[in-house]
Amino acid sequence: MLTVNLVEAKAHLGHLVDLGKDGESVRILRRGKILAQLVKAEPVRKPIAVSALRSLISTMTPQRKPAPETVRAMRDEARY
Repeated sequence: MLTVNLVEAKAHLGHLVDLGKDGESVRILRRGKILAQLVKAEPVRKPIAVSALRSLISTMTPQRKPAPETVRAMRDEARY
C-alpha cells in the first residue's frame, strides 16, 4: 500500500489513479491522518432476469431476411 501526502497526491493524481486501477491501494494523508484511500472499483453487474428476456423474445416476430441484407437495403434507400 502506497501512502502519500495531499500535496503529492494533487501533483501526481493521474499516476495515483493508474496505480489504483492496477489494483494497488493508495492512501492520501493530510497532516499525518488518513484523508482518503484509492482502490480499484469493481463494476456492478445486474442479474439477468431470464424469464423476462424469454417473454420479450417470444413476442418478437422472426425476421425473414438476414440482418446484413436488411442493413444494406436501408443504406441503399438512404433511410438510416
